[in-house]
Amino acid sequence: MTRLLPFPFLSFGLLVLWLLLNQTISLGQLLIGCVMALAGGWILTALQLPGTRVRRPAVVVRLVGLVTVDIIRSNIAVGRIILGLGRRERTPGFVNIPLELRNPYGLAVLACIITSTPGTLWVNFDRQKGMLMIHVLDLIDADEWIRTVKGRYERRLQEIFE
Repeated sequence: MTRLLPFPFLSFGLLVLWLLLNQTISLGQLLIGCVMALAGGWILTALQLPGTRVRRPAVVVRLVGLVTVDIIRSNIAVGRIILGLGRRERTPGFVNIPLELRNPYGLAVLACIITSTPGTLWVNFDRQKGMLMIHVLDLIDADEWIRTVKGRYERRLQEIFE
């Protein structure tokens, strides 16, 4: 069964996505969607992704809640900047953050968190040095950003993936 469906959840997700994009559940679209879903799973087996295991599911729930609150706060802050509220000078800038996290899945999740939070952007990660560079729309204190990323995100991601 795993040869036919090596990634059953991914295949199911691809099928649902295909049907949603086509806005129909006709027999033809269902068959095409099944072929696409099977092909997507088989293609991923060719990539030979390293296996991983989520070690602390409760930490995942707390991290999702924390990221949700941070995204809402950042949306409000960026909205205030765009609307010109709080007339102080804005200083965009880059921050280098030394990371201990090396798990590729943990780094991918961190990249999604940082990039999906308005006002921040993942710029570069130097794997040899373990140095992450992010861009911040309104940089007030670089040390505060380092503490935030390491304390709020990296520590939890290490608990989850390492």
